[in-house]
Amino acid sequence: MSVNKLSPEESRSVLNKIETDLLRPLTHHKGFELWILFLALVFIVGGYAYFIQLRDGLGVTAMRDYTSWGMYIGNFVFFVATSLIGMFISSVLGLLKIKWITPISRIAEMIALAFAMWAGIVIVIDMGRPDRLLNVFLHGRFQSPIVWDVTVVTTYVAISTLLLLLPLIPDAAIVRRRLPDLPKWQMKIYDLLHLGWEARPDQYQTIRRSMRILAILIIPVALSIHTVTSWLFAATLRAGWDSTIFGPYFVSGAFVAGAAAVIIAMYFFRYNYKLGDYITDFHFNRMGQVLVLVSAVYIYFNLNEYFVPAYKMRTAEQLHLHEMFQGHWAFLFWFTQIGCLAIPTLLLIFKRMRKPGIMLWLSVLVLIGAWFKRLLIVVPVQQHPYLPIQNVPESFHHYVPTGIEIMLTFLPIAGVLLIITIIAKLFPVMPVWEIAHEKGVDESMIK
Repeated sequence: MSVNKLSPEESRSVLNKIETDLLRPLTHHKGFELWILFLALVFIVGGYAYFIQLRDGLGVTAMRDYTSWGMYIGNFVFFVATSLIGMFISSVLGLLKIKWITPISRIAEMIALAFAMWAGIVIVIDMGRPDRLLNVFLHGRFQSPIVWDVTVVTTYVAISTLLLLLPLIPDAAIVRRRLPDLPKWQMKIYDLLHLGWEARPDQYQTIRRSMRILAILIIPVALSIHTVTSWLFAATLRAGWDSTIFGPYFVSGAFVAGAAAVIIAMYFFRYNYKLGDYITDFHFNRMGQVLVLVSAVYIYFNLNEYFVPAYKMRTAEQLHLHEMFQGHWAFLFWFTQIGCLAIPTLLLIFKRMRKPGIMLWLSVLVLIGAWFKRLLIVVPVQQHPYLPIQNVPESFHHYVPTGIEIMLTFLPIAGVLLIITIIAKLFPVMPVWEIAHEKGVDESMIK
């Protein structure tokens, strides 16, 4: 229960302010049409690129016999990674009863659901014959990590959807009461979702119990989704992928990318939705501390991932490490490791750097580095097979993404932003009833 209980008059006043502030973006949408138009244009361009790929085959990409995985799979790993932040904030921190996550828990879940949904679509984009996707379900083998990957991704999307929808039940009832003049199709969504909500104590108890069960269930699923993804690489003998720490290495990196994405979203919603009273400097400071923590763990795994092969220095590992440290990929490698990971982590150690504006740009840098890091995991390893590359065209020796690949990389990114935009347009980006309860409002009044 809340520590500082308010009187009925105070409760009504506080509740009215919270509802007004958090529901305002549902009716006031300055620049919304232009933003949707921009995303629509990206979809049109990306859709045309995919049509060309379907018509002409994967030959329109730079993926060949040797580098058979490129930007698409890098995108997939990045999307799966970023989606794990929903589990970390809503489940791990939520089960520990850390109160400061309340205003950002729904933002984290929106990001998790959007990235997880599009991670599966990215795999379809990577397929030359998407019509054969059904064969994974009909003829998949239990021994195949791909079958496990499809299973855990689907399960994670399902649980993330429930974790997002359950806290929306009381908020849907609030929207119906406060905004009766919304379009009919929109009101039908709230009518369907509020499920006869009356703010009874037993209803609150049911929602909280259900959310706790889902929060517990999603932890092993979320850890599995990126661990299994790492096994797609580690199950081979290729130098650079043949590693026993890829599971925790991928998971720790996922928390880094996800935390950066949440900080960027926090900044956008705070200033564009005018929610400075709810997403405060305190929340940015805490998320900065979280980012430092997960980045420190990730730096350790990065050191382990490269220092151990460097110490052994087998012939294949030597060639791979040379290309990463001094060769063709050296600039991108050091940019991601130092510019996008080490320096932001070092700066965020200091409290004066954990301010919203500074954290925004550092998080953008971290997120960009996280994407390039996935590209470095996927591509360079394939360019150093154990058998020599010979008697093939020169283009087979290198990988330079084509325009088709670049357009089809921006397509799912726009898709993620579209899902987050639609959710933020239809529902409050923060749980109204939870915030009101923490402010001391009696729960029976939140209906």
